[in-house]
Amino acid sequence: MGKKIVIVGGVAGGMSAATRLRRLDETAEIVVFEQGPYVSYANCGLPYYVGGVIADRDALLLQTPDSLAARFRVDVRVRHQVLDIDPDRRVVSVLDGGTGRRGDEGYDELILAVGASARASVPAADLPVHSLRTVQDVDALAGILDVAGPTATALVVGGGFIGLEAVENLVLRGVRVVLAQRSPHVLSPLDVEMAAPIEAALRAQGVDVRTSTTVEAVDGRTVRLSDGTTLQPDFVVDASGVVPNVELARAAGLRLGPTGGIAVDESNRTSAAHVFAVGDGVEKVDALSEEGALIALAGLANRHGRTVADVISGRDEANSPAFGTSIVKVFGIIAARTGWSERQLQAAGRPYRAIHTHPFSHATYYPGAQPMSIKVLVDPESDAILGAQVVGGDGVDKRIDVIAVAMAGGVTATGLSRLELAYAPQFGSAKDPVNQIGYVADNLRAGTTRSIQWHELDDAREAGAVLVDVRSVAEHRAGAIPGSINLPLDELRDLLDEIPEGRIVVHCQVGQRGHVAARILSQRGFDVVNLDGGYRTWRDGASAVSHVATSV
Repeated sequence: MGKKIVIVGGVAGGMSAATRLRRLDETAEIVVFEQGPYVSYANCGLPYYVGGVIADRDALLLQTPDSLAARFRVDVRVRHQVLDIDPDRRVVSVLDGGTGRRGDEGYDELILAVGASARASVPAADLPVHSLRTVQDVDALAGILDVAGPTATALVVGGGFIGLEAVENLVLRGVRVVLAQRSPHVLSPLDVEMAAPIEAALRAQGVDVRTSTTVEAVDGRTVRLSDGTTLQPDFVVDASGVVPNVELARAAGLRLGPTGGIAVDESNRTSAAHVFAVGDGVEKVDALSEEGALIALAGLANRHGRTVADVISGRDEANSPAFGTSIVKVFGIIAARTGWSERQLQAAGRPYRAIHTHPFSHATYYPGAQPMSIKVLVDPESDAILGAQVVGGDGVDKRIDVIAVAMAGGVTATGLSRLELAYAPQFGSAKDPVNQIGYVADNLRAGTTRSIQWHELDDAREAGAVLVDVRSVAEHRAGAIPGSINLPLDELRDLLDEIPEGRIVVHCQVGQRGHVAARILSQRGFDVVNLDGGYRTWRDGASAVSHVATSV
């Protein structure tokens, strides 16, 4: 026999490590302890079983102890809880949940893949409260829904990725949902104007969205919210976040990082010899700050499990820093992000340049083109891409992935214009939306155009700037920024005498015609800036701020 590897935790990172170890080493003895009754299940698919999108519960159970033993010769022991670790003796103490017996298990190498637990934000009471992290959670919710029937009501606490997936799938089951979100808008990893279409879609589906709202108390089956209202839902889904499971590591004397996660090096070694850790309970390295961060993503857990297996097998392997690339779909709207948001950059005092565009998923002359909004944040000195957010329909996943790969490969914002991307009318445009971002970045870098952001407009106007709307008369009448002057682009050269002196802010619907207008005026001596992202970005931002103001 070769090395004996003990793995604590049988989902995502733990099972990726186990199966990779076997593929690299047929002689190793591999033992996996899983506290729950299931291993290797698709936890990202759990909300969709609740909503009936995934009809077959067994489809979520990717492997069983028997199938893992047959194919990989991995000894998987479910309902076994590891109680403590002795790194000096290289022994773990294990409680067999089936028999109640406690015993010791030695190891040559130990991998902790204990993950994270739901952060409890709802006080315990008579009201059923569940998260959406385990098969047991969805079984419980399915049972509640079967009993409650078509008049079921629910409170979902937390408007992040899991919370929104829960909301959508509960609505699909006919549940009337109140969503309570602590921050000023849903999907807090996004900036406020980018999250606005998601909030609009939620409200259009009848979801009662309460932002800047928390649960203050629960009395029996009555919930009191911080906005002063009371609810009596049939059940609560607590999706307010997760906390890393570090109790085993802390008790064993392993070092924890500043974020509270288990501290590891680039190969996922902990501070104790022969002990590794992977998954949601582990501190990652943020690609932009190069500091520790808690990033709970299945892709990272699986990839880091593979890294550990390679290292234990004698290969020279290390993790890459994390950008936190993630995506969610809610009522037909897809939202994705990578890197930092504008809010994060502002909080860190880091200089940046923001770019908004509103392209279509593919050539508009080909049927089915869907609009999207793209926001990219750029370092004004190095032209490095600091973050990106994309919201829309088809094609959002493609664009965020291209930008994420560009960031990982060191492609600059201007460099996006030079990427050679697959084109046919049903898939994209000859100038792909990613290329278009690069063109805008190049114009800003070179000083060919100047821009201001939607949230900077009020200050600019208070300082004396005049706002000129260069859209058509019909567009202006359909919806305009209050106080703007309508001078259509195609007539602009003949209307120069109507433009007041001083700074001019031009805008169109999405920014492109505004850029043309800015070029016309700047070459005629005007002090002009373009409203980045045009009327559409301003509208989304102003709408989101209005909802925030009314909810406080």
